[in-house]
Amino acid sequence: MAETKDRQPIHEHSRLAPGKAVQFDSFFRALTKAGGSDLHLKAGRPPYVRINTSMRPTKGEPLSSEKIEEMAMELMTDKQHKYFSDHGAIDLACEIPGGDRFRINIYRQRGNVSVSVRRVTRNIRDFEDLHLPASVRTIAEAHQGLVLLSGPTGCGKSTTIAAMLQYINRTRACHIVTIEDPIEYLYEDEKALVNQREIGIDVESFDSALRYLMREDPDVVLIGEMRDYETFQAALQASETGHLVFGTVHASSAPQTIGRILDLFPPEGRDRVRQSLADNLQAIICQKLLPCIAKDVDRIPAVEILIRNPSVRQLISEDRQSELAEVIRSHERDGMLSFTRSLLDLIERNLVDPRVAYEVAPNVDELKMLMKGISSSRTGLLGR
Repeated sequence: MAETKDRQPIHEHSRLAPGKAVQFDSFFRALTKAGGSDLHLKAGRPPYVRINTSMRPTKGEPLSSEKIEEMAMELMTDKQHKYFSDHGAIDLACEIPGGDRFRINIYRQRGNVSVSVRRVTRNIRDFEDLHLPASVRTIAEAHQGLVLLSGPTGCGKSTTIAAMLQYINRTRACHIVTIEDPIEYLYEDEKALVNQREIGIDVESFDSALRYLMREDPDVVLIGEMRDYETFQAALQASETGHLVFGTVHASSAPQTIGRILDLFPPEGRDRVRQSLADNLQAIICQKLLPCIAKDVDRIPAVEILIRNPSVRQLISEDRQSELAEVIRSHERDGMLSFTRSLLDLIERNLVDPRVAYEVAPNVDELKMLMKGISSSRTGLLGR
């Protein structure tokens, strides 16, 4: 692929051939065996791996810059090597036949060569393993509309979307197209046909990918992170024409998600977007990842769920999204879920320490009242 206009590092994709990248091949397989997500090579230090959220040194010997560069050269063509020499950084993607895929960034720092490797796993966990509410499965069974996952970076949005897409893959004969930057999970075709396009490797930009999206005959679409109004406009148009569309937004609650979307558009266009949202929004799932006190579980999601119903549609249409929190609280029997109720359920199931729950609760007093039994309903809502 040619260099992009903003001179970002060139992206290439390669499949490891027999006898090619022998030294890195052993690192790739070791990373997979350890269940790590990332590998880092830095001159003068042993290799480091990230497992769950912790960065850990391995027992390997410290590597010299020359050794790291020698290994990195195995991954690059002559053209890529020249680009790296000229620009000091390059992105690659490698795949072990029958194994995982690895996104690699080779870069210079303080005159030395460093390498960062992200493992793209085929191991997609299901709803039960992720301790997600039962209504997430119901949302994944929709055939049209917009499903948004919101929350801060690292809150598990991509993992939840992967579980939903894999559920569709296993249960529905359809065509799934993903547009990602980068690809985070690999899907094997089951009942569905899945095509995954990575920005910078399979297609130059989100704009290019979205321009051709409808010609690819998708039924279900993932449009990665919605960072600008063009991307979100394309998502809305796809949902309006009968597709089920997934995307992510950085927001801390369902009502804030609506506000963030509207802020992407100029004021004169917001009424039209608001009406389109009211008509096509299927659900918003907002997550926070919390440390779990149960054995063999590292982190667990607290979840807020908004599902479109007539009340939600009316409030969005009338620019009254600040009232959506009350709708969520009053329709929990219909699959909606507030953060407070989600936290209460996690505490009652001995999955989260109450002190941790208090730190993230949107209303600490309400949570404490529910824990004391003042609420008329203490029933867990997460589908035990």
